[in-house]
Amino acid sequence: MKKVFGIILLAVLSFGCSGSYETAMMSADEHLAYAMEMYNDEDFQFSIREFQSIILQFPGNTVNDDAQYYLAMSYFNDDQFLLAAYEFSKLIRDIKGSEFVSMSQFMLAESYYQLSPPYPLEQSYTKKAITEFQAFIDFFPVDAKGEEAERKIYELNMKLAEKLYESAQIYERMEYFNASLEYYTKVYETYHDTEYAPTALHRKITILMEKEKFALAVENMKLFVDKYPDSEHFSEVKNLYDEMSFD
Repeated sequence: MKKVFGIILLAVLSFGCSGSYETAMMSADEHLAYAMEMYNDEDFQFSIREFQSIILQFPGNTVNDDAQYYLAMSYFNDDQFLLAAYEFSKLIRDIKGSEFVSMSQFMLAESYYQLSPPYPLEQSYTKKAITEFQAFIDFFPVDAKGEEAERKIYELNMKLAEKLYESAQIYERMEYFNASLEYYTKVYETYHDTEYAPTALHRKITILMEKEKFALAVENMKLFVDKYPDSEHFSEVKNLYDEMSFD
């Protein structure tokens, strides 16, 4: 039995040494091609190992930024989004002249986008994704992916607006009206271009009218009429505003 175990162990060690020897004898370009073959075959656990090896063995070589980018992409495609974000940010920070910088900035944002949870949960990754997508737009304004970045910023802002709006509704149901008014105000002031903004302002006007805070209600009606002419509540608010102003 011991003899059998020894043979198996020797075979494993020989295989491991053989693989290490093969890559150790490769040039930087050969090693990159080998790692890319595994990446293209979607063997991401193996490509991660090989790209890491290239970065360590050839720190000053021209293949370094390729290895860094595809290391990050390997983590991303393996659904390891935090590690992907770290590696993308490392490329952006350390290899500023790389052709992969713009795509790394987009993929950094995309990594946080993938980590963004449903709206009831804590939204720090959502906010990070918005920040990084906006940085992509600011630094690479003519990039073809700019429109996608803008769409995703809008989508993420909708999620944050929904979270605030839901909090406002909870406070309203609990009859904590000051808190609900504060949260409705945050919705339309912070996320004014989302569909939750006119709805939040409409709810605020309704509460103010119920609480007989007419002057403040009229002020908010004017804001609504000026900003949201396409809202389903426009006619209702406009008629009420005209009536209250006339009085």
